[in-house]
Amino acid sequence: MIYRLLFQLVLQRLDAERAHHLGARVLRLIVAIPFLRAALRRALRPTDPALRVRALGREFPSPLGVAAGFDKDGSTFDGLAALGFGFVEVGTVTAQRQPGNPRPRIFRLPRDRAMVNRMGFPNSGVDAVVPHLAARRPGDVVAVNVGKTRAVADDQIGADYRASVRKLAPLADFLVLNVSSPNTPGLRDLQSAERLGALIDEVQHELRQHAIAIPLLVKIAPDLADADIDAIADLALARELDGLIATNTTIGREGLATPAHEIEQIGFGGLSGAPLKDRSLEVLRRLRARTGDKLTLISAGGVETADDAWARIEAGATLVQAYTGFIYGGPLWPRAINRGLSERVRGAGLASVQDAVGRAVAPTSRTP
Repeated sequence: MIYRLLFQLVLQRLDAERAHHLGARVLRLIVAIPFLRAALRRALRPTDPALRVRALGREFPSPLGVAAGFDKDGSTFDGLAALGFGFVEVGTVTAQRQPGNPRPRIFRLPRDRAMVNRMGFPNSGVDAVVPHLAARRPGDVVAVNVGKTRAVADDQIGADYRASVRKLAPLADFLVLNVSSPNTPGLRDLQSAERLGALIDEVQHELRQHAIAIPLLVKIAPDLADADIDAIADLALARELDGLIATNTTIGREGLATPAHEIEQIGFGGLSGAPLKDRSLEVLRRLRARTGDKLTLISAGGVETADDAWARIEAGATLVQAYTGFIYGGPLWPRAINRGLSERVRGAGLASVQDAVGRAVAPTSRTP
């Protein structure tokens, strides 16, 4: 209630990106003071054994994580973990420093509990992120999301990803290839089976060459046709990927309560939040039916409540991520979701949230 009032009276009046940086800065200042960090972790970190998840070679204290985009440079994951998130996905990080698209580039749609962003991967580059990851405390699960440097030519995309992977993979718990943001020209073209397969081959070769053993996942868009989703699922199995993240933001604008003229004024960008809920869940269900339990599936897009998170888990997600729901929900939102999940585990008569993964989806036979 207090955060909602603060959001309506103060934060909503600020430019969305400025408000984000302000909140992140406050969180970093708090956890920089040892006794405050310890107090925050004692109060908010999930401790219920029923929430623990074993996946991707790691133990997660909760299946709830922060999606890429919040902590672009790996400077805030300590604070986010203290708020109660079970893991944080840093990035998107590119091999070279880049400013991203011109501002303003984040827009709130409060009527729809949604946001539009056209950030374009602004980040400080790999070399600036490495020291942050190298200094992280043991125990917290931190993934890194890697993307394409905007200025790189098409014939150098593989080398560009490999340059990032080479430096970041040794410092991450798992690695995510972002080929699905709508805000970098040509990036989504990498989701075709042929181009994605070639990129995965290059990254896997880089990891083998440097003897780096790390789970590798790919993040996909919600706007793919069903046949393309099936093709990516089959490719992930054939290339022995560890998992998929479904989904990134959407370029769609259907069914919004925000007036059409406001949407038109905002212009291009990826839509996140509640309007993505149904499609994200649909893509997840399709992936689970296609791959069974052979991949770790992470669901993102439209997660606002414990019921949303629980529905994703029952539909086959081992882990769940949020961004926009957290922005609208505030700093106590992770604790509320974790408590809600604990209640649902016990209400279902299960010993662990992991026992609920995929129980609402019956596998279907795969076609060639």
